[in-house]
Amino acid sequence: MIDEGAIWLIGCGNMGGAMLRGWLADGIDAARITVIDPHLKTVPDGVRLLSHCPTGEAPPAMALLAVKPQSFRDVATAIAPALGDATLLISILAGIEVATLRKYLVTPRGVIRVMPNMPAAIGKGITILYADAASHADAARAANLMAPLGSVEWITDERQFDAVTALSGSGPAFVFRFIDALAQAGAALGLPTDQALRLALATVEGSAALAGQSAETPSQLAERVASPNGTTRAGLDVLDEGDTFSNRVGATLAAAAHRSAELAASARDE
Repeated sequence: MIDEGAIWLIGCGNMGGAMLRGWLADGIDAARITVIDPHLKTVPDGVRLLSHCPTGEAPPAMALLAVKPQSFRDVATAIAPALGDATLLISILAGIEVATLRKYLVTPRGVIRVMPNMPAAIGKGITILYADAASHADAARAANLMAPLGSVEWITDERQFDAVTALSGSGPAFVFRFIDALAQAGAALGLPTDQALRLALATVEGSAALAGQSAETPSQLAERVASPNGTTRAGLDVLDEGDTFSNRVGATLAAAAHRSAELAASARDE
């Protein structure tokens, strides 16, 4: 379980809200959490909601930045005086590097970048962590905070964050689009729209679970489904024609990674 101490969640939009729901579902004491967000109207019972950073309070044990990357400098200026050297600063901001975090938030000794994703809300997420010089104790604290949200993995090279952001951070949106496309295609073939969506959801959920438990690669599993001259092979032939599908997916991730790099460069130059 997560160590004791106050947690400030600074920004509680889609991703911050997903993390908050994941923590509460896992049993963390809501009274330990303060959400600081001027745009939010309500929070779950027991969680404190503030529109601005509090003054005159003891620094939190952990402060998690979950605002839009473009808002980072303004937010950093507002919260910097309230953080202590023992505060563990955790950032989920895409493109904001540890060096930039340390430049504007100099007090905390421990600074860790993380990239969660939306399934964190139901404990099925994947969170990637990176720390340049954090202590083993702070690394363990960050990993424990993320553990209720799903799987936790570390990277050792911060430059990999652009790829991580594109694959696992943005990836759920791409999967949702694929599910929607499957459902729409099923409806176009004559299925009721609601039934087509149920079939698409169940197909993707079951296939992902099978792929996660199988010793075979997803590519090998696809070949197992496809009988020679059968229905699946006919569909795969369309997907594989000219490598259009794989190229399109590659271009999708490349665009997301490029945007992450742009955000990093912009924050670095400010």
